[in-house]
Amino acid sequence: MHYQARHIMRIKSVLLIAILSLLTATTAFAEQKADADFEALAARYLDEMPSLSPVSATSIGDHRYDDILDQVNASARKKSKAFYRRYQRELDHIDSDQLSRPNQVDAELLRNEVQYNLWSINKSQEWAWNPLYYNSLAGNGVYGLLARDFAPLEERLDNAASRLEQYGRFFRQARASMDPSRVPKINAETAIKQNRGLLSIIDTMITPELANVSPTVRAHLEKAIAEAKPAIEKHQAWLENDLLPKASGDFRIGAELFDEKLALALNSSLTRKEIRQRAEDEYVRVREEMYELSKGIYKKRYPYTYLPDHPDEALKQAIIRSTLELAYEDRPERGAIVATAEKFLAQATEFVKEKNIVAVPAEPVEIIVMPEFQRGVAVAYLSSPGPLDKGQKSFYSVAPLPEEWTDEQAKSFLREYNNLSIQDLTIHEAMPGHYLQLALSNRYPSTLRSVLRSGPFIEGWAVYAERVMVDEGYLEDQPLMRLIMLKWYLRAVTNAIIDQAIHVDNMSEEDAMRLMIEGGFQEEREAAGKWIRAQLSSTQLSTYFVGYQEHADMRRAVEKSWGDDFTLRRYHDQALSYGSPPVRYVRALMLNEPIPRAPK
Repeated sequence: MHYQARHIMRIKSVLLIAILSLLTATTAFAEQKADADFEALAARYLDEMPSLSPVSATSIGDHRYDDILDQVNASARKKSKAFYRRYQRELDHIDSDQLSRPNQVDAELLRNEVQYNLWSINKSQEWAWNPLYYNSLAGNGVYGLLARDFAPLEERLDNAASRLEQYGRFFRQARASMDPSRVPKINAETAIKQNRGLLSIIDTMITPELANVSPTVRAHLEKAIAEAKPAIEKHQAWLENDLLPKASGDFRIGAELFDEKLALALNSSLTRKEIRQRAEDEYVRVREEMYELSKGIYKKRYPYTYLPDHPDEALKQAIIRSTLELAYEDRPERGAIVATAEKFLAQATEFVKEKNIVAVPAEPVEIIVMPEFQRGVAVAYLSSPGPLDKGQKSFYSVAPLPEEWTDEQAKSFLREYNNLSIQDLTIHEAMPGHYLQLALSNRYPSTLRSVLRSGPFIEGWAVYAERVMVDEGYLEDQPLMRLIMLKWYLRAVTNAIIDQAIHVDNMSEEDAMRLMIEGGFQEEREAAGKWIRAQLSSTQLSTYFVGYQEHADMRRAVEKSWGDDFTLRRYHDQALSYGSPPVRYVRALMLNEPIPRAPK
């Protein structure tokens, strides 16, 4: 019996091992099938989605539709809704638990993207009230073909001609889609300023090339220009004479839409109230740090000045302001911002290499004057090549000062964008900010993840990069550099406050300007521009602060987890190796935490 018992136990063990092996194989097969199913779905999405917006397709590097300008009528919106609903249903049948961790991330990104697009069409309805939406499509539709050398110039110009020929149809659809009573006045005014910038694209980027193309393409371009210019002027007349007088919409989107958009656009675990609390706490902390730094600089300059141990807020304000004035004295000439930025880009690049902060990509970057049709919203931006366009340039685009500005307005602007501030801006936009981060992140093999990249990750990294550079000793012989960096971070803090305060809490222009100028030490021209931007956008101004907070939280968590194995180079290279998904997904991947799930 003893032998039989042992024999039975041995048989049971063999059977148990066989069952476990079978279960393991079954699980592995299920996971392989789930991954294959999702990857096939993602591939279909990337193949089909670009046809909905040929202009967006060009921007991501899909050039199958480069000769087509978007359809923007009710039929096109109906088609888009059906497309996103279909993918929403298909995603609901994907069991995320069966996916590999990288595919879990991509599935959540796609689910959020589909939901966001449906919300935009059905709930936000920007197509009905924002003429800037159409300006952007019309401008980028041609500019996006000519800015990068992804194909022979003649081919790109021929496609640009085809899109110009469609301006008449495009603007007719745009006018029919918009309800002037829903259009905010500020949107109409900005559209009027931007629209004629389309003519500058023709005059500066197309007309000079007419002598360099074949007779066939030249004839096509001349015909297209002859049709496009009247279409632009007709739309300009409508914007000025029909839309603007009737524009009476409220630019404030209110709590419900703001909260819904915040969750979808930022894909963060932080709620509006949590963002507000963090921002208000940081506002107090950063201003105190600025005072302590300013006090040291001030007392070094004026050693016999007595400063009390417990100064009131008015004295702190005065000391910070007087110290910032030292930075404002060193500013570029009115027409020298681009050349100044070029010099500082080379300087920042050498510092990153010297300090071994992060891998430096070899992809090209060029500083350019911002195209006219894109001006009026931001002072600078970084335009990286689309995920499918390999080896193309990134453009660090800087807006020139408006010609109509008085000398006093120009002085105000250049005090804000002094030489130290342009260094901080260059760190943010290029090195090791947007240019470096996007160049490295776009190497991640998932095209879907590159297409669905996260604004808060990208903007948060750039704000984080500003602090890293100063912490690592950039211009350490100039303590004013840290003060300027703190001032710029304070701008991100006040951005987050006014973003929701304006759209949800009805903050007035006067209160917003006071917070930016007195609280954030911004110059009048900068604050005035930000007030316009806050009216024209919602939730975007929060991305800088939210993204930075998430990056800072993630770094602290990784430092704690890695202990003595933590180095900046290792951390930065790994953090940028996953593409540009929302920070919470990168954190989950780096720390082997559960992948966050988007709400269904």
